[in-house]
This record gives sequence, C-alpha cells and structure tokens, in this order.
Amino acid sequence: MIRFLGNIEAKADAKGRVFIPAQFRRQLQAGSEDKLIMRKDVFQDCLVLYPEEVWNEELNELRQRLNKWNANHQLIFRQFVSDVEIITIDGNGRILIPKRYLQIAGIQSDVRFIGVDSKIEIWAKERTEMPFMAPDAFGAALEEIMKEER
Repeated sequence: MIRFLGNIEAKADAKGRVFIPAQFRRQLQAGSEDKLIMRKDVFQDCLVLYPEEVWNEELNELRQRLNKWNANHQLIFRQFVSDVEIITIDGNGRILIPKRYLQIAGIQSDVRFIGVDSKIEIWAKERTEMPFMAPDAFGAALEEIMKEER
C-alpha cells in the first residue's frame, strides 16, 4: 500500500498544469498507479488525489455503509461520486488541474502538496495554515486520543 508523507511546494502554470512532487511520483510508479481520481475534499477547501486503487477501496467502503434504497443515502453517494475527475500524469510528470477545481481550491499559482497517508491533498499555498492545528492544541488532542483505551 502506498503511503504519502511530506509537505511540498510547487507552482501551477497558467493552464493549471503542475508537477507532481518527485517523491510522490516515484511511489505512484512503484505501485503501478497511472490514474488518479481528483475531487474536492469533503470538509476543507482543498483538492484530494486518490490513486485509483485507493479510490475504489473508499468507494466500496462508502457503498457498504449506504443503503441504495434510502433516498438520502442515494443523494450522498451521488454527490460523492459525481464531481470527480480522472487525472493522468503526463510524460513530464505533470497533471492538469481543471479550471473549476482551481477556483474551488482558490489556487492561483503556488500550491502545496500534502501527503496524507494513502492520498495527496493539494492546497493553495495561501491556505496551508487551514488544515493544521495550533501546536499546543495538536499536542493536547494527540495526547487525548493516545490515552484512550482500545
């Protein structure tokens, strides 16, 4: 299984093309992942890149939790899967971020790729403080989680 780690800056060109950081590209190549699925994050104003295998696992997990005969569940599933793009990495190691996604994420030029376990988040550099907690709050939250009984 691929695990993406790190926080790497990059620049998108005027057309929305951006180089996938080399360390992430190497991991994708090693995992034989040539297709990525892009969607807006459910909670934050950033984009998420899923290797196709990871996307399929998450989709299967969601399907298992939803009842296809429940109207609200059907709306949730539709919304989750309808606004995605299949992204391929070109021969130069770049992806094209569609214009609507650039707008959604507030990306002008400078971006930050954040490896979050099995997926990659893409943030407008100006917004990269948003996904993080203050150090003291982070320490306290981590301490609380780690002392819980399993």
